[in-house]
Amino acid sequence: MRLIGILALLFVAAGAPSQALAAVDAARWKQEAQQVRIVRDDWGIAHVHGRTDADAVFGMAYAQAEDDFNRVETNYITALGRNAEADGEKAIYSDLRQKLFIDPQVLKADYAKSPAWLKALMNAWADGLNYYLATHPGVTPRVIKRFEPWMALSFTEGSIGGDIERVPLSQLEAFYGKRQFGMTDNERGFVFHEPGGSNGIAIAPADTRDGHALLLINPHTSFFFRSELQMTSDEGLNAYGAVTWGQFFVYQGFNQHVGWMHTSTGADAVDEFAETVSQKNGKFTYRYGAKERPVGVKIVKVFYRTAGGGMAVKSFTTYSTHHGPIIREEGGKWIAIALMNQPVAALEQSYLRTKTGDYASYMKVAELRANSSNNTVFADDKGEIAYLHPQFMPRRDDRFDYTKPVEGADPATDWKGLHALDELPHLLNPPNGWIFNTNDWPYSAAGPYSPKRKDYPKYMDTAGENPRGVHATRLLTDNKDWTLESLIAAAFDPYLPAFARLIPGLVQAYDAMPAGDPLKARLKDQIALLREWDFKWSDHSLATSLAVFWGDTLWDETTRAAKEAGVNSYDYMADRATPAQKLQALAEASDRLEKDFGNWRTPWGDINRFQRVSDAVDPTFGDDRPSIPVPFTSSRWGSLASFGAHRYPGTRRYYGTSGNSFVAVVEFAPKIRALAVTAGGESGDPKSPHFDDEAVRYARGELRPVYFYPSDLQGHIERSYHPGE
Repeated sequence: MRLIGILALLFVAAGAPSQALAAVDAARWKQEAQQVRIVRDDWGIAHVHGRTDADAVFGMAYAQAEDDFNRVETNYITALGRNAEADGEKAIYSDLRQKLFIDPQVLKADYAKSPAWLKALMNAWADGLNYYLATHPGVTPRVIKRFEPWMALSFTEGSIGGDIERVPLSQLEAFYGKRQFGMTDNERGFVFHEPGGSNGIAIAPADTRDGHALLLINPHTSFFFRSELQMTSDEGLNAYGAVTWGQFFVYQGFNQHVGWMHTSTGADAVDEFAETVSQKNGKFTYRYGAKERPVGVKIVKVFYRTAGGGMAVKSFTTYSTHHGPIIREEGGKWIAIALMNQPVAALEQSYLRTKTGDYASYMKVAELRANSSNNTVFADDKGEIAYLHPQFMPRRDDRFDYTKPVEGADPATDWKGLHALDELPHLLNPPNGWIFNTNDWPYSAAGPYSPKRKDYPKYMDTAGENPRGVHATRLLTDNKDWTLESLIAAAFDPYLPAFARLIPGLVQAYDAMPAGDPLKARLKDQIALLREWDFKWSDHSLATSLAVFWGDTLWDETTRAAKEAGVNSYDYMADRATPAQKLQALAEASDRLEKDFGNWRTPWGDINRFQRVSDAVDPTFGDDRPSIPVPFTSSRWGSLASFGAHRYPGTRRYYGTSGNSFVAVVEFAPKIRALAVTAGGESGDPKSPHFDDEAVRYARGELRPVYFYPSDLQGHIERSYHPGE
């Protein structure tokens, strides 16, 4: 009762509607908390158990807030289009972009119409976060002082970058800010970004030593973007894995029967339509077939923090057609964008798949068709393995090129419903015994037993092959007797297939160079080193350093030409870059190594480092601060273990911020066995022992046991408590 009184006073002070309401909230939260137990293991990972699924959601939301409330709140500030309330005018257009699709009034109506079971989970989610804030008065939210259940519908899909982020902010601002400027080099794809996505591998029992299906779960995201936890209930919930901060479902993980690994897809489920717009008597219309239709008009208000710390508002008159909101202008036409916006179905699918028990039940949930951005690699304890394409796949006329804006006035370009699941690229138990996806196309997912490209529309894939796919195929083909340990070894295999393709061309260019060319003598030792290299990374490798600096240089110097030629950068560097370009890039790379490290013969581990000294979402780095060597490279060179690193202002060394963020391997034996590692550590508190206790394991690829069963936890319990204690 004393705690309830304190909570009531806290909420009165915070501006709650009334003391009576605050007391009711406090009493409800206290009662919910008593139905939940959080067990922290010796890595700080939360194992949350509730009497009901809703109780488990309450507890896992509370536990996430304990670990990193800032990241929880930040995700919802972004999802709700409220960044400018914290960050000021610079965030106005990113908020506007979000608000073109996310309308609180619509989400509140969606919440009211949601199934009772889902509404109960959303209620528990909000209660868990609000109970955390009430019991931690020293935590000051940047924007969201109180979480409402409907807010869960603003962020229903766990990928790091949602479909909305396809909208170029420069052009959104040009259109709605009535300014004139073109897309940035970044938006045009001329600036390199570490390949996002993930690796997933499933191996059938026939190819494993002990006759059980195996699954690799290896998301590549920004570091510290997800929490690792387990949530269980007396209603049958038992899910373990990676949870995007603030969400109440395990996004990539497993339960006692099935496992699911999501990889960002190259399928096209987001399209632009060029609208022919006219204005008459102050009103806009757009052509559709032989008729004119009225352009939709909506006022959107974006609140923002002023330089003086106050709050102001900027209003926008936004436009839309039946295709979607207008996001920019091109060639005298307004461009509308169409993408999935089905928050209730998406949240249902994201949660329900965590409670499935086999392939058939997983596919039944997939019938909701509210996953637009993920391929799925699946395995279960019945020994079935599968590949699923994104289930939200609009049916279109394949005569048109949907990678570019299509003519909106032509009804033939319209989406015509969604494809049925059996019309999508799909695999179930292929004879070769393995399936993988590395964000590449599905047409090599099972070697010769893969879906055939000719059988599907072009829009089923826009990614093509990638070096990680080449690498995975090389490792999986004709290999048998897989174990968890050999699957881990494959996940950290050091071979770099992109350099295996590119370096021979560089050596050939050197060999063909005239003896009198000044570069001949200057590059003699560098070429000798690369000529003998086995194309494998290691922290002591000199060749890895030289190859990465050379590849980075050549990529930057050819990427614009590759885009203009319509070919990928790998093909351009291998086949179209001139011998002079290749050799000059090597000279520049050598000079950079000399300048930054005093010698071009610098071990890769001296350059490539993991450093975690604060929990800032936008971290800073320093060569004078502690860091550890990381042997693996950027995934763009085909390393399955990805470490996206580069220099920062004031640093010579490369510091990683993305790539391998969570790695787990699962064996679906009668008793689940799993191993995992998380980048850095579970806690966002630099004072916590779990802030960086996994960093060395992470860099070495040394996974730790997962405590999946209560018996596994015995002897490894650091703390057991009810939320609020």
